[in-house]
Amino acid sequence: MNIRPVPFDHPDAVKLNDEVQAEYHVRYGDGGDATILAATDFAPPNGVYLIAYDASGCPVATGGWRSQDANAEGNLDGDAELKRMYVSTGMRGRGLARRILSALEDDARAAGRLRMVLETGTKQPEAIALYTSSGYEPCEKFGYYRHHESSRCFAKPLTR
Repeated sequence: MNIRPVPFDHPDAVKLNDEVQAEYHVRYGDGGDATILAATDFAPPNGVYLIAYDASGCPVATGGWRSQDANAEGNLDGDAELKRMYVSTGMRGRGLARRILSALEDDARAAGRLRMVLETGTKQPEAIALYTSSGYEPCEKFGYYRHHESSRCFAKPLTR
């Protein structure tokens, strides 16, 4: 796998984002994640967006982080918020999500962020399993879905 940074509005990122949004709709029946994201959210040094490409150059997995500081949605100073973690259906079970997650944590740490935070939902048990097995622990709810019953928020310190 070749994992590399791309702009959030790159055609490959748009393709994978459309796939993950369709999956969210199937799981939650709500049209997908309504969190507002802009391409500039993932522009270094305030974030990064990664895509994994297979040997033939096809985009197969993605994830990004964006800087967040204390705000009305419950973030804290120094947060790096994980967004749009996704692996294409046929590529699951190969450790791609774990590799992207590790690369995102390393990048956020290098950018001086203090903790990685994420929001997922109860209808994504495989995501919850990935995060908890990677050292994430439940945290106070934050973000767009903080008032939703099915929302689950997790955090992991980035300091070593």
